[in-house]
Amino acid sequence: MPELPEVETMRRGVAAAAGATITTVEFPRSRVRPLSIRPRPTVLGPRLTGRTITAVLRRGKRIVFELAGAAPADPRWLAIEPRMTGLMLVGDPPSPEHVRLVLHLEGSSRGAPARILFWDRRGLGTIRLHDRAGLDAACGPAKLGPDGLEVTGDDLAVRLGRSRRAIKVALLDQRAVAGIGNIYAAEILFRVGVDPRTPCRTLPRDAWERIAIAARQVLAEAVRLEGSSIDDETYRTADNRLGRFQHEHRVYGREDDPCTACGTPIVRTVQAQRATFFCPACQRRRGRRRQHRVATPRRMP
Repeated sequence: MPELPEVETMRRGVAAAAGATITTVEFPRSRVRPLSIRPRPTVLGPRLTGRTITAVLRRGKRIVFELAGAAPADPRWLAIEPRMTGLMLVGDPPSPEHVRLVLHLEGSSRGAPARILFWDRRGLGTIRLHDRAGLDAACGPAKLGPDGLEVTGDDLAVRLGRSRRAIKVALLDQRAVAGIGNIYAAEILFRVGVDPRTPCRTLPRDAWERIAIAARQVLAEAVRLEGSSIDDETYRTADNRLGRFQHEHRVYGREDDPCTACGTPIVRTVQAQRATFFCPACQRRRGRRRQHRVATPRRMP
């Protein structure tokens, strides 16, 4: 589930670790589904120990720890992709049996965490240690499109303008735009009044600009509210708080609820095996579409 806002919130939650040195690495034993870890834990642990975290970055839906080595010419990058249920934590985990990685730290700035945990209930996340070439292969421009917080109308028009795919499905393509997932694609398209089933190649040039503007605004607001905690509220911030953007969802997860703009019941359909939510009145397939200004959501008390 974690998309750009949730992963960016996780990144910010552990960013104070920059400057700390990794003293010990743990891969707790568990009977739950094992994670995909490369290289294997017995190799990865020694390769991380003694390295200093020089920066905590985000690449699309991955958190990337930049690591200095003994020699300046020997940097490495630890890339963690949370996928469905992964969490980066500095506090106690929801359950001890799903802790997959523990980095013990020392020498960081005041207020920085003494440890960072990666917790993953379903075991779908990945942990990778990369050199520079490996990082580029995994997270470079050949794999990831422009970041969702920075994407432009020109970016989208060039990358998706000729596609036969439905616009909502296309927005999930990380090679086209990095960081947008199921929740935020639905919210973005509602705010610009575009039916999620619309083929990309039928969209006019100005629609791409409106979609890009809405993407930047919706994602930025979701980051400010620290992401969306939905369903069983598995997603939490690094210090174990719920996100708040779920209270601002206009369509996602609101099947049969009245549209906040026109009162028409929200519809749920399935696209590419993913649930899609939209308003059939505000997001019409043909004719004039209602357009909604991307308003700043109310602040939570």
